[in-house]
Amino acid sequence: MNLAQLVHIVGDEPVFETGLLLAGDVDPAMCAASCRAGHGQEKCFSCVGASTHLRPLSKVKPHPFVVANRMVRSSYVSCESALAYYGLIPEYAPTVVSVTPSRPGRWQTALGGFIFHHLKVSFWRGYRLTKLVGSQQAFIATPEKALLDLIYLRPGADSYEFLSELRLQNLERIDLTAILQWATELDSPKLNRAVMHITQLARLEETMYEVL
Repeated sequence: MNLAQLVHIVGDEPVFETGLLLAGDVDPAMCAASCRAGHGQEKCFSCVGASTHLRPLSKVKPHPFVVANRMVRSSYVSCESALAYYGLIPEYAPTVVSVTPSRPGRWQTALGGFIFHHLKVSFWRGYRLTKLVGSQQAFIATPEKALLDLIYLRPGADSYEFLSELRLQNLERIDLTAILQWATELDSPKLNRAVMHITQLARLEETMYEVL
């Protein structure tokens, strides 16, 4: 398989698995040669420990969330990245933060930074396949679970001060009943404390809107 054949096979896919490089009669050195050729957006993620490639001569720019999902298969986007995506925090999150029951990891690539936090299996829930741009989709935590994942993983994140500094906004998009249910089911005193503060902040935001 040569580069032109590969481009034809993967079509409009923004990313593909390195296994395709070894399909048929192929020189295993093609991957390295292609990367050195510097075709547009192409980068070899196997160099950083993930078996995912951007398609050479790509017509479709891969969404960073899609790349994150492919870099670590058993993962979903969460924490600051998901909160920014939902408009719940004002900051743009240039590094894609994901959680995984596998080993944690951190990579810096031409597409930006990717962080994978370890999350115990009992917390492995509360995410959904979400449509992004075009036909691209990625697994992203629900708004409620993204916030709880961040609180669970970050030391001191159950304090009112931390949550205030997070500058949460648009809290009407958070289902407070659902977030309380999550905290109860996960049986975490830390999350239960945080939910009380989140409820306070949501009521404060609502009061401010009423005044305006």
